[in-house]
Amino acid sequence: MNLSGQVAIVTGGGSGLGEATARAMAAQGAKVALLDIGLERAEKVAAEINGLAVKCDVSSGESAEAAVAEVADKLGAPRVLVNCAGIAIAVKTLGKEGPHPLDQYRRVIEINLIGTFNMIRLVADRTRHLEAMEDGERGVIINTASVAAYDGQIGQAAYSSSKGGVVGMTLPVARDLARDGIRVMTIAPGIFWTPMLAGLPEDAQKSLGEQVPFPSRLGQPSEYADLAMHIIANRMLNGEVIRLDGAIRMAPR
Repeated sequence: MNLSGQVAIVTGGGSGLGEATARAMAAQGAKVALLDIGLERAEKVAAEINGLAVKCDVSSGESAEAAVAEVADKLGAPRVLVNCAGIAIAVKTLGKEGPHPLDQYRRVIEINLIGTFNMIRLVADRTRHLEAMEDGERGVIINTASVAAYDGQIGQAAYSSSKGGVVGMTLPVARDLARDGIRVMTIAPGIFWTPMLAGLPEDAQKSLGEQVPFPSRLGQPSEYADLAMHIIANRMLNGEVIRLDGAIRMAPR
């Protein structure tokens, strides 16, 4: 797909992987909407790329519906969705203070998994009415999982569950949307430099990077964006999960 003039939505677009992807798409001429619960961050990026910032809680049906409607009204119906919104916690199933709090587990699932599907269903409903392009393609959806879906570490029961769900939905949703010409792919990043990691001491960041076989460093958000851009351009990529991890396989801790 040639992105020039096309409408694209990025959730979690105010920082990290989402910000890098929004910038990459804008550089190719896309009209980019940055959906984020932190509107101030999204507005800053949107101003720099001539995009649209919209406040959105992806786990809420009402919030997501309003956000997608605003994008369609101001920019037009979207052809591209990149789901980057997500949270991570580190809580053991059984800790010193008792069992894993159920509300914390539920919140991670609501944002990372239900939020991803929520955005897919709403954006796809807009995209399917657009005119078909080459090969009958109408749109592309890219989700963000994690290597934790496969190599979940101690304390990652909630996070790994949520990302495993994203992996599991990739093929069936791609099959569901195939008749509408909408492709669905998932990227499973390894250890990437994001705002969450930025708060760690430099030696801790270096230690994490050294766990990656090659290149032995943290992944850069721009490298995630590069893969997202290739997925958008290559119509034969559909219904699959791509690990973007420098060959890392996570140890228990």
